[in-house]
Amino acid sequence: MELLFTGAISWSDINLDWPAGEIHRYVPTADIGTMDFFVHSVFDEQTLEDMSYDGLVATYRASVSAGRCRAVEQEQKFYANFLVCDDSESYQEACANEIAPVGCTSDPRTKQDVELLVQSEVIKARTLKSWFLYPSLFERKAIALEVSQDYPNAEVKFKSRLSTEFFTSPQSSTPELAGVRTALLGSLWVVFIAILVAFPLGVAAAIYLEEYASPDKRYNGAIQTNINNLAGVPSIIYGMLGLAVFVRFLEPVTSGAAFGLVEAGATANGRTVLSAGLTLGLLGLPIIIIASQEAIKVVPPSLKEASMGLGATKWQTIWHHVLSNALPGILTGTILTMSRIIGETAPLVVVGASTFITTDPTSPFSKFTTLPGQIFQWTTRSQDTFLNIAGAAIIALLILLLLLNTAAVIPRNRFSKELA
Repeated sequence: MELLFTGAISWSDINLDWPAGEIHRYVPTADIGTMDFFVHSVFDEQTLEDMSYDGLVATYRASVSAGRCRAVEQEQKFYANFLVCDDSESYQEACANEIAPVGCTSDPRTKQDVELLVQSEVIKARTLKSWFLYPSLFERKAIALEVSQDYPNAEVKFKSRLSTEFFTSPQSSTPELAGVRTALLGSLWVVFIAILVAFPLGVAAAIYLEEYASPDKRYNGAIQTNINNLAGVPSIIYGMLGLAVFVRFLEPVTSGAAFGLVEAGATANGRTVLSAGLTLGLLGLPIIIIASQEAIKVVPPSLKEASMGLGATKWQTIWHHVLSNALPGILTGTILTMSRIIGETAPLVVVGASTFITTDPTSPFSKFTTLPGQIFQWTTRSQDTFLNIAGAAIIALLILLLLLNTAAVIPRNRFSKELA
């Protein structure tokens, strides 16, 4: 019977012995008592995890209005080969527009995505009140008494915010279902692009200033002074620079329009992962330059003299001896840079990070949010539950920072041991 609410067009699609007449669906809306009976009957029999994908889709289709279902399907389809809520002709017409719905090109929803839809729009579970960890563990009798007096029909559940679901679920307007997956992927994208840009430029600038630049030239002194000053510039200034240069001036490049890579359903603007990564790359560039310079300075001059005395060119000496000995210090500067940029919020707000987004970034030209931005957005909400998940997101940010730092410290220590 699941086909009755999903892919069936005629009665014969369900049973070959039935007539081929078209199926006309008359579905009650969520504000009608019949819907309460429907939901109660369905979810008393089985949990969401026990239901099949088709059953979840059928339940959702039967529980929301036709307009809402069409809007959800345009965001992301339920099935790759047929539509549940919209008709093929109007959907294909919408996909042919210059600004097509995202669902025209995205993969179908997963079972977890449909479960979240059913939970947020059909079941609509609400948290009436929450308690912190200490009273939850040591004042359970007082909590039970308060619930029995103030919320007699409520169910008390002990729930840890730091769970697998929290890390794998996307953002949601329902705090009970919201997760940090989208923000976590956005942070990783931004940090990766920032380091990819800042690391080679920073090391190259340090090599020039320490090995090639003449101290007698005034412009070299001016470059060094400006680099030292840039390390102390407020991050919001970098955000304004990124807005002017990467978002607006280089919009065809950072939006992907120059390469024909503008995502479906998106307008060609430069408020993308690439603009954010380039902006934070500039923010971290002075730190990498200064740290790399200090690491190069401590390389013994005798090592360079011995290399050149044996016939090596200056560049061969720098590449094979200076950089290899300075690498632990250079990686230390990279770790400091990464630790700073992963927690930045102000430049990303100026560049155009989204405060509410449910789609994962899949390319440098995607819209995005980051963990600091997500934390800021949650802390501005009035519900106590959002404040709770903001605290969990802060811990998630610390975990991400520790993991990234560990990933950088391990190779640094390995190079240090090899050179010892």
